[in-house]
Amino acid sequence: MIKTKKTYQAKIKQGDLLKNIEFIESIDEKDGNLEIRKINFPLVIVLSQDCDLNQDHDFRYGKYKDNKTHDKYLISVLVAPLYNIDHFTEGNHLELIGRTAQMIPRFNKKRNPTTKYKNLLDNEIPRYHYLEFDEHVPIVPSVIDFKHYFTVNVEYLKKYKKQNFVCSVSNLYRERISQRFSYFLGRIGLP
Repeated sequence: MIKTKKTYQAKIKQGDLLKNIEFIESIDEKDGNLEIRKINFPLVIVLSQDCDLNQDHDFRYGKYKDNKTHDKYLISVLVAPLYNIDHFTEGNHLELIGRTAQMIPRFNKKRNPTTKYKNLLDNEIPRYHYLEFDEHVPIVPSVIDFKHYFTVNVEYLKKYKKQNFVCSVSNLYRERISQRFSYFLGRIGLP
């Protein structure tokens, strides 16, 4: 079970869990009209490093906001969606965006947990990170799929953070998630 902090801070922080965050999937022009396709993710976690987020905040809004250079500004923030474990293991967590996913059976014919399901819960599959929250956090057990990370505009996130903030993952747990994410991205890709 992970520890969380429910204290809201206006500054975007690594480990923040935010609800209802939009991702612009595509923008197409047809006959002079723009067609914008969005995906609304019910829950995301901020993966960008706190040092970068702090510098962006200090130079954009804080003590260095009068600085004439803007090289410390971030263009976007790295986030990843959290998927409900039940939907995830059934393989239907991407159904609303027209995609199917592989099932991860929970139990074998003898009603014992499958090896793959146990490995998922024990965070032994590098692509995924399982999260279980205490009863004070209104989030069901969830999975982060590190392959589904995306970026969100900094100012968009800042604008909606107050109304969409759920909680923040405590430092020790967010560092573990960050390490696993960087390990997943840094793996040697095999054909």
